[in-house]
Amino acid sequence: MQLNKLQPAPGAVKQGKRIGRGQGSGKGGTATRGHKGAKSRSGYTRKLGFEGGQLPLQRRLPMYGFKNPNKVAHKPINLVMLQRLAEQAQLTTIDAAVLAEHGLVSKRTKYKVLGKGELKTKLEVAAHAFSASALAAIEKLGGKAITLNAHE
Repeated sequence: MQLNKLQPAPGAVKQGKRIGRGQGSGKGGTATRGHKGAKSRSGYTRKLGFEGGQLPLQRRLPMYGFKNPNKVAHKPINLVMLQRLAEQAQLTTIDAAVLAEHGLVSKRTKYKVLGKGELKTKLEVAAHAFSASALAAIEKLGGKAITLNAHE
C-alpha cells in the first residue's frame, strides 16, 4: 500500500447534481425548482412558523396568561446552605457580600431565605426576604434575621 495510490472504494463517492448549467444537462431552465412562486426565487428563506399563507398556529390560538412587570424574583437560599457555609467558613454573620464571595449569589441578586433543612448554629442573617419557617428557625437559636431594603 502506498499513500499516492490511496483512493475511495468503488461507488463510495457520488458526483453532485450540476444544476442550472444549461438545457443540455437536463437540469437547466428552472434548475429543479419548479415554475414560479417564492421557492423558485433566489434568496428565498421561509419564515419560522409560515404555513404557506394559511393562518399560522400561533395566530389561531387565543392569547393566554399574563406577565406581571412588577414581580420581584428572589433566588432561594435554604437553611441547609447557610448551615454548611457557617461550618465551612466559621461564620456567625451571613450577608450578601459573604454569599457573593462564596458564589451562591451575584452582587445584584435578590435572595430569600427558605426553611428547608436544619439550622444548628446561632447566626445573624441579612436577606431581602425570609419565609416564616426560616425566620422561626433562626430566632429559635437566638439568631437575628435582618431584612434588607430593595436598594441594598
